Amino acid sequence: MKQFFFIIGVLVITLALTACGQDNEEDLEDKNIVDETETKPETGQSSKTEQVPKKDGAVASNSFFEPFDGKIEHIHGLGYAGNQNAPFFASHDGIKVFEDGKWYKTKEENNDYMGFNATKNGFYASGHPGEDSELPNPFGIKRSFDNGQTLENLALEGETDFHAMGVGFEKNVIFVMNPNRNSLMEANKFYVSEDEAKTWKEISAQGLEQEIISIAVHPNNPDILAAAGKEGIYLSEDKGKNFELITKGMQGTAIFFTENALWYGAYNGTPLLVERSLSDGSEKNRKLPDMKQDAVLYLAENPQNDNEITFVTFNGSVYQTTDGTASWKTLVEEGNLK
Repeated sequence: MKQFFFIIGVLVITLALTACGQDNEEDLEDKNIVDETETKPETGQSSKTEQVPKKDGAVASNSFFEPFDGKIEHIHGLGYAGNQNAPFFASHDGIKVFEDGKWYKTKEENNDYMGFNATKNGFYASGHPGEDSELPNPFGIKRSFDNGQTLENLALEGETDFHAMGVGFEKNVIFVMNPNRNSLMEANKFYVSEDEAKTWKEISAQGLEQEIISIAVHPNNPDILAAAGKEGIYLSEDKGKNFELITKGMQGTAIFFTENALWYGAYNGTPLLVERSLSDGSEKNRKLPDMKQDAVLYLAENPQNDNEITFVTFNGSVYQTTDGTASWKTLVEEGNLK
């Protein structure tokens, strides 16, 4: 996979609309940066049970994980999966977790995860199987409530790899942009499921361009969602029927909802991180670490600590703040652990 970079100081991101292969690369074309987020699951029976927030050290004490000291390449998603007080990173070769200052990786099901969404009970994802997996390629939409050890099939196994997918942290309503025609959906259309992918409804998404990089859903209110794309950041308050472009003169690079705000990353020659109030639309520019020729690609806030925010950049660096963006610590520098 090619590394993201900038050309002539202009960041342009387009969503690849065709399914990617297991060794798929993020393509760069003529001033376009293409983001591809890959995911991968495994079929298994899972019951959706309420999950109690985990204590610190939950990952370190879990036999499904082992210490990790390698290089993290091609991160395709980020979130505090299972509300475990630790950020999970969906990469080209499985899940990596940063907990209590140490890195861990999954021992099995090291899949190429795309469309990764952390939720209160675990995560939802799409993508391609890893070398140690028996999942079909692509594996459609999966969910896991045990850190990826069990990947429950929800829909379109063996048919579609979803790059642009959003799932609410609490409500788990699923929004997707479908890249290719399959047994349930037409190509290049937007769909929503409110019953764990059992049924799908096409949404008009008026005002939303095709060239988007990601979709985010409010944690509790599925009427509110956002998208980041070539032309900027889009916001919908009617469950995706209509979208409003809420930025000017910048390209959207990342989106994340808290209960009361939309956080977004953008690029206008300089990387930006903005917190936008959902009640009155007021915005506050947030401090970023010094980044050269880079921008925010994925970000997430710790649901147990709103002063802790973690983000991933296009160049594969990872930063974390524990004081509400007043200062930042580098966790990964262009794929290399710090």
